[in-house]
Amino acid sequence: MRTVLRDQWHLAPSEITALPAAVMSRGWEITAGSDRYVARMVESAARLPVEAGLAAAEHLRGVRIEAGQPVRTLAGALTAETPHGALAVLRRPPGRHLDGADPIDQQWWGERLGAVHRALEGFRHPGLRPWQPVDPEAPYLDAEPWLRDAVAGAVAAAVRLTVTDRLTYGVLHGDPSPDAFVLDAATGRAGLMHCGACGTGPLVYDVAAAVLYAGGPDLAAEFLDGYRAAGPVAGDELDVALPVLLRLRWAVLADRSARWGCEEGLSLAREALESMPG
Repeated sequence: MRTVLRDQWHLAPSEITALPAAVMSRGWEITAGSDRYVARMVESAARLPVEAGLAAAEHLRGVRIEAGQPVRTLAGALTAETPHGALAVLRRPPGRHLDGADPIDQQWWGERLGAVHRALEGFRHPGLRPWQPVDPEAPYLDAEPWLRDAVAGAVAAAVRLTVTDRLTYGVLHGDPSPDAFVLDAATGRAGLMHCGACGTGPLVYDVAAAVLYAGGPDLAAEFLDGYRAAGPVAGDELDVALPVLLRLRWAVLADRSARWGCEEGLSLAREALESMPG
């Protein structure tokens, strides 16, 4: 990390701190001199969607939503390719990370995600990909006897939902964990660190991803209230689509865990998927 930051960004970090694990990426907070940054690593295949997310962050800053400012490499690129994936660096917005278990922070979290969804209406970028969160035919889904059927069932349920119901589509954050959002106590303003690997799809999928980070619907009531107050998705659509897309998000976690050989993630996903109807 130090070598890439020096060679690609001319940064000399005095401190590098790993952020909590996320489903779609790895992250670090970096101090270099008096400046603070966030670095995010994703699979090389997600490079273009991440660059779309960096452009989305610039768009949000242009409409007065606090967001991390992308820092280009010395060659002028938005990301740098490394042996471990594509790396992006952003200037860290001021404030502390939100606590996903705190009811007041959940309100901020939901409200900001809803505001981001509204602000990105009409945003376009060539790196935005259509919503395809998981491939049920992937060969590594043979890792466990239950895995392929569980993932295929979640994908089929999501497809039925998109065919039978009119859902609100837009630009997805992709991985809206509470650590992706900050609250500046000095100003009372909430913002977000980054926009994830952006794609387009039903906005409730982002809501489902956040609900999973909160610990499930029973523990995410304040987050959902905050989102309903600020987001573009109607309450009845949330009620219908959330259980189906929460199941799909667990299938995504199962998919990533199988690909990366993470037994703990597989165990958690299996328990969740087996407890869900359908």
